[in-house]
Amino acid sequence: MRKKTAWFLRTAAIVAFIATLSGCSVGPDFSPPDPMLPQKSFFGKPEPQSVDLAPEPPSLEANWWRQFRDPKLCSLIERVAEDNLDVRVASERLWESRAQRNAAAAALLPTINSSAQYTRQLMSQNGLIALGRAFNNGQPVPYIPAFGLWQTGFDASWEIDLWGHVRRQVESSQAQVESSEFQARDTLIATVAELARDYAELRGAEAQIEITKANLASAQEILELTKTRAQGGVVTYLDVENAAAQVESTRAQLPSLDSQESALIDAIGRLLDQPPQALRGELAFTGPQLFSPPHPPVGLASDLARRRPDIRRAEADLHAATANIGVAVAEFYPTFKFNGSVGASALDARKLLEGHSFQYQIGPSVTVPIFDAGRLKSQLELRDAQAREAAINYHKAVLNAWTEVVDAMVAYREEEARHARLKAQAAHQREALTLARARYKTGVSPFINVLDAQRATLQAELQEAQSRTAVATDFVTLYKALGGGWEEALP
Repeated sequence: MRKKTAWFLRTAAIVAFIATLSGCSVGPDFSPPDPMLPQKSFFGKPEPQSVDLAPEPPSLEANWWRQFRDPKLCSLIERVAEDNLDVRVASERLWESRAQRNAAAAALLPTINSSAQYTRQLMSQNGLIALGRAFNNGQPVPYIPAFGLWQTGFDASWEIDLWGHVRRQVESSQAQVESSEFQARDTLIATVAELARDYAELRGAEAQIEITKANLASAQEILELTKTRAQGGVVTYLDVENAAAQVESTRAQLPSLDSQESALIDAIGRLLDQPPQALRGELAFTGPQLFSPPHPPVGLASDLARRRPDIRRAEADLHAATANIGVAVAEFYPTFKFNGSVGASALDARKLLEGHSFQYQIGPSVTVPIFDAGRLKSQLELRDAQAREAAINYHKAVLNAWTEVVDAMVAYREEEARHARLKAQAAHQREALTLARARYKTGVSPFINVLDAQRATLQAELQEAQSRTAVATDFVTLYKALGGGWEEALP
């Protein structure tokens, strides 16, 4: 009994010693890369900077779409997180990565299984029994009849993570969870931006329809006036035909605008998992185009790496790839395991629970890689290459984000200036049409002046409406490029 106790204590001491050594992890430790962005202005030069993972940058307006002052748009966007199919797929992938992380973490703990079995066995008389006869100078050995064996018990196995093989796997899996989370956020903000753009274009198309209908009514009014003057002999029927042609030219623009409106309604419906034309009643035009918001605060350029989900995802992918190097390095080291089982075994099931039927076995095992034809080395080279690729992808994500912000800022600013000029032009053209009609009625000016003013007015008003839509969509593009809105929008 004393020997058994001493053996048990020695074994426990060895286990405790090895467990204390399992705090180290081979392979490189991850450190966040330097995004090399300007410190303040997006138009500055890249500078080294310290990236702190803990604090988040001051967020932009989280619900930036509310700046359009359109309740219908706000209502639609609030449904994106639950109804959009792409967002739902990204959310399921996030759950998948969490399950994979939990499965990897389970390897840090022992595995315990229970078993029970019954086997019926007949020993071959020409097998091991014959070998016993040879050692007995050819004398016969007792015949062993068929017998049944009852067994039950528990088995346990524990791999001691001495070199951090499992911990690096867990670290990689956790980084992949973060990558999936940022992918879900990126999908959400991209979908919200797409819906806002489609909505702005829909309201723009509807505004162009209203403008075209108003100009059509004006052209028909001028046609009736021209007919009256022609019947009175004041003008020729050439003016009537020209006026009629202008009416048909204006009317011909409506079908393409109606088709554009229908396609945009379906685009919004698809983003909300709705069948074609299901939202036509809900999206009926009830007011003016989207209000053009003021200039958004763009924040510091150095905050972009913390704000953009795609950059955060690229960083998480680099973290996972770095941890996988540690997994590959740990494969070169010995693997230590403790295996044990405890249970009972008996030829008679009625004696299975007796004390003399008790049995156990316990002991450590070590596996040392000796020859694998270069498999482990190739695996390490693969992980190194994947980490270098992830680092390049991170740099690419930062550069793309920086470029998108600068391009969006320039586009928004220039389109605002263009819209101001087009708005003034449309006002002047409406005044010119009023004057041309008045001069034509009094016979001072020819009808060609009225036709020219009509065409120019319609063109100017359509261009102004299109530019106003472009200002709204550029605003959406700028907020998407800045990464604003995802901090609070994901449930």
